[in-house]
Amino acid sequence: MRDALNNPFSPGSDTVPDVWAGRTEQLSDWRDVVRPRRLAGLPERGRTILGEPGLGKSTLVRRIAEEAERAGDWVTPQLRIPSGADPLKLVAGAILKLATEAGLASAREKRIGDAMARVQEVAAAGISLTLRATAGPEPYTALTELLVEVGNAAIAHGHVIALIHIDEIQNITDEKALSQLLIALGDALSHQVVVTVPGGAKVTRSLPIEVYLTGLPDFEDMTGARKGATFARRFKTTTLSGIDDEDLAEALQEFVLEGWEVPDGSGGTTRIRMEQDAASLIVDVCRGEPFLFQLAGEQAWYAGRGDTITVDEVRTGWRGAQREATAHVERILERLPSRETQFLQTMASLPVADRTLTNIARQMGLEKATDAGPTSQRLDTVRGIIGRGRLYTFRHRAVEAYLTSSWPNV
Repeated sequence: MRDALNNPFSPGSDTVPDVWAGRTEQLSDWRDVVRPRRLAGLPERGRTILGEPGLGKSTLVRRIAEEAERAGDWVTPQLRIPSGADPLKLVAGAILKLATEAGLASAREKRIGDAMARVQEVAAAGISLTLRATAGPEPYTALTELLVEVGNAAIAHGHVIALIHIDEIQNITDEKALSQLLIALGDALSHQVVVTVPGGAKVTRSLPIEVYLTGLPDFEDMTGARKGATFARRFKTTTLSGIDDEDLAEALQEFVLEGWEVPDGSGGTTRIRMEQDAASLIVDVCRGEPFLFQLAGEQAWYAGRGDTITVDEVRTGWRGAQREATAHVERILERLPSRETQFLQTMASLPVADRTLTNIARQMGLEKATDAGPTSQRLDTVRGIIGRGRLYTFRHRAVEAYLTSSWPNV
């Protein structure tokens, strides 16, 4: 009855899982702020979603993109930037796709034809080769010009916006390429055009274009002092942390109350239920991590064949997932500079009531609490792993559990 074909959990696949948990704030931001304002021609910043691996950054924006497509918006695929790749080349190809979707490929206006031709050059050769031997604008200018035309087409089309999603943004290590890409996208986001409204009056409005950037917290360093001010004016950054237990429990409530509907193999349907305690155990072991939540659910599903997922099946499934859960947290810690790792290990070694900056700094062998200040600030505001206050707390509960207990053992 339960098999690989009807398993609704999807750990680490970058697809939108059937069992969705949390992220209400970010989804509401898209539905209630970003899309309405862009459609109305009001200025609105792009969105940058950062966070440690496993927090569901890409999945979140893929869900937003699915909602946009259902509303009829023009949406690029998820543009994953491989390390060392030419980002302008990849983005140029996606913008050409949007231009085709907008009907610009058949337009007769010379300016549109010229813009598409220039972007086709960028898509073919990339930033390193494009325009070396020919006169014309810089590659980023060509991208901006075509994005503006896409935005104008969206205005003419009606109730649609163009949505661009660029993933693994931290992999753009070439500063010139990153600068050109951010300027091209930012110029399109802030571009305004004059339109005629009913009654014949002419007004200025922003283009119905939105950009989502997703990646690791390292990207914050790449948009620092030299271009940070301009970037901040054009993009709003959110650093994700774990999902609240209440949201995780709510995601499993359908299993507990009504059961999850699956084919019964005979042309009909049946429902897979979950014991209340089994749902509570999944919530407990995943420690707010979307990846671990999906992993625990997947393994519990495979641990039995009946129509009820039991506590014993959750335990059995999780035992099979413990090595992967451990590796997941260890990868997060291995990415950190040694000073940040030392701070976390020292903080974890102290009783909860003693986790002040002064005590942590003293245990690290530092003379003053302020010597540990920059490290704690990065772990809080950039990485989202801890929370600062009178007492320091762990926001990343899987890291806390790994450092302070026998987790992931149950």
